[in-house]
Amino acid sequence: MNSDAFRLGPLADPSQCHGPVDLGDTAPTQLLAWLRKLIEIRCAEEKIGDEFGKAVIKCPCHLVIGQEAPAVGVAAHIRKGDRVFGAHRSHAHFLSLGGSLQHLLAEVLGKDTGCSRGMGGSMHLLDRANNFFGSVPIVGATIPIATGAALAAKMDGVGSVAVSYLGDGATEEGVFHESLNFASVFKLPAIYVVENNLFSSHLHISLRQPFDSACRYAVAHGVAWQRVDGNDTVAMARAAGVAISAARTGGGPQLIEAVTYRWRGHVGHREDSDVGVLRKEGHKEWKKRDPISRLAVAMIAAGYISEMQIASIWTEFRSAVETAWLQACADPYPPSGALLDRVYFQEARP
Repeated sequence: MNSDAFRLGPLADPSQCHGPVDLGDTAPTQLLAWLRKLIEIRCAEEKIGDEFGKAVIKCPCHLVIGQEAPAVGVAAHIRKGDRVFGAHRSHAHFLSLGGSLQHLLAEVLGKDTGCSRGMGGSMHLLDRANNFFGSVPIVGATIPIATGAALAAKMDGVGSVAVSYLGDGATEEGVFHESLNFASVFKLPAIYVVENNLFSSHLHISLRQPFDSACRYAVAHGVAWQRVDGNDTVAMARAAGVAISAARTGGGPQLIEAVTYRWRGHVGHREDSDVGVLRKEGHKEWKKRDPISRLAVAMIAAGYISEMQIASIWTEFRSAVETAWLQACADPYPPSGALLDRVYFQEARP
């Protein structure tokens, strides 16, 4: 087995990978679009975190602050007909594909105008119009569904793909390995994006696995793999472009390991604790890998944007989030009948 597939190397060292990203030959307009989406996601997440901390939002919220880049990089290559599936930390997946701020905020408030009609909360998001086919809180639950969607895509024969987002903790679920095996045997157009933030809840990967890289599982199942700095949006987009193109053209399943880090705890708004356990790892060093600042600094150095323009983007999205929040707060809750009508399917009778 390829020994490189076992270890993350420098990507696991919080003292490294702090510098600006390599923009390569990416068009300035594309870079700007990515920067705007990163900032939109960050502003939405900060608002959700603030309101969760005030107990205005009642449902559990798993924030993606600090690891927005994988979603933005992958979304750059999603087209109509593709099927994307999230997990329990999927606000960025939803927004990166074009999901509505107001629909997301309404959903975490349990409002009728939410993306799941107020019945799902933070972890049950849906936006099929923008290729997002759902997220669920059960660890690993969407992996086999995405694999089935990849089988459907292959049978459709139009070059569509299925994307499964999962965390490093989900690689410990049996269904992950069953899905990789099935996808490999049948050469399905499936892309498994492992957002390896090194922690499953509050347990570091070194306390749970003998090695810190998920790529070894791809090797074991005969699946093509890439490892990438998951806080480098440009690198993520490049890796996703390679993987998705290969899957579309008969190259079989692909695995991308995006090494990243979440700034907040496993659930909730706090940075200093994780499920009741104090966070003692190199938190300040990890935050220096901020995907937004690394992209922004590189764009400024290239002359593509100014600090004043970036400040204006932050102002724009903070205002947009606040407007969406006020609308969501004013929206109605679902009617009482929805407790059953929207949960159970009742076949029409003659």
